[in-house]
Amino acid sequence: MATRKRGVAKSKKRVLARRAPTPRGVDREKPASAVTPRQAQKALSRAFELDHMSYIRNLIRGIPDFPQKGILFRDITPLLADPKALHIVLDAMAERFVGEHIDAVVGVESRGFIFGGALAARLNTSFVPVRKPGKLPYRTDKVAYSLEYGEAELEMHRDSIHQGANVLVVDDLLATGGTAAAAGELVERQGAHVAAYAFVIELTGLDGRDRLKPTPVISILHFD
Repeated sequence: MATRKRGVAKSKKRVLARRAPTPRGVDREKPASAVTPRQAQKALSRAFELDHMSYIRNLIRGIPDFPQKGILFRDITPLLADPKALHIVLDAMAERFVGEHIDAVVGVESRGFIFGGALAARLNTSFVPVRKPGKLPYRTDKVAYSLEYGEAELEMHRDSIHQGANVLVVDDLLATGGTAAAAGELVERQGAHVAAYAFVIELTGLDGRDRLKPTPVISILHFD
């Protein structure tokens, strides 16, 4: 009989344990510290992205006093020489516009040609070059603008973009925003719309992004 009573007592304890109330906000089925597969995947993707950004950032070379004294030039040629780095940059730019309605990619001479042409191929859209005066053979529109270290002009063929098109303007670097704004003006003169600006590098201390508002600006790397 003693043994039987102990068994009954143990059984009651198990029932009471099963019926014990769960504190509000705590999932009884899993530990509070458990991570869902989706959260784990997002954390892994974020770590992967940070690793990639660190990889390409380390390939950007700073050249002091170029093209003139007081300018720190961000040299992308080591990045271009590294196939992995170039793929990372192009993938990072392209993924932001997959599924968007982009009719044309405008690349600004000269390094904008490198990224703009490859990006247009990935987005399966047309590529339009914006060049310095005297480089394009057909009838052109021209716009003058100010650089952080001088004056310049850009040209675009007049029949490059159809009216109402959504256009992505691409260059390697955003500084004061003068070059990108000039390219955007050429796009708008043809009755098209600048959907976004995309850059490999943005110099945040020069506030070029403000000059391009309210158009969205996408930059892969940021430097002071």
